Amino acid sequence: MEVRKDRVVTIDYVLRDDSGKLIDSSAGAQPLAYLHGNENIIPGLERELEGKNPGDSFSCSVSPEDAYGDRDESLVFKVHKRDFGENVEVAPGMQFEAHGENGVQIVTVVGVNGDEVTLDANHPLAGETLHFDVKVVDVREATEEELEHGHVHAEDDCGDCCDCDDGECGEGCCD
Repeated sequence: MEVRKDRVVTIDYVLRDDSGKLIDSSAGAQPLAYLHGNENIIPGLERELEGKNPGDSFSCSVSPEDAYGDRDESLVFKVHKRDFGENVEVAPGMQFEAHGENGVQIVTVVGVNGDEVTLDANHPLAGETLHFDVKVVDVREATEEELEHGHVHAEDDCGDCCDCDDGECGEGCCD
């Protein structure tokens, strides 16, 4: 069965940056399962997977425009340390959820200078060309529930972590 829209695709992958440094890998973990054609993975990798079959392996490079976009320096900004609340430790590398006009966004602390904290709301891989080695492990038809929710559910039911019957899947519930 070939990879195409609304099918569940399972892949093993290795992701590296331009210098060859390992960024992420499914090695030693579960393969990645996603619902193809539903914006569950970056567009460039999804395009490369289109039409592939279980057992197919390939390498590809995905430009920032087809991944996490270019870096936007306007997304680097300063806030006062007190904005994090009292007695909250803030250090470079920490990530927080920020609530703004565009909804919830993850921001990374990139600097602390006294009471001033510099945050970066760019995706950590923004501006990076991503290099993948991929093997298609499996392709199957999606269930009606997966199509309705727009993402893959674990093969056993979602368990106690969420109530998928109402269309609301909680953290850790659905893969």
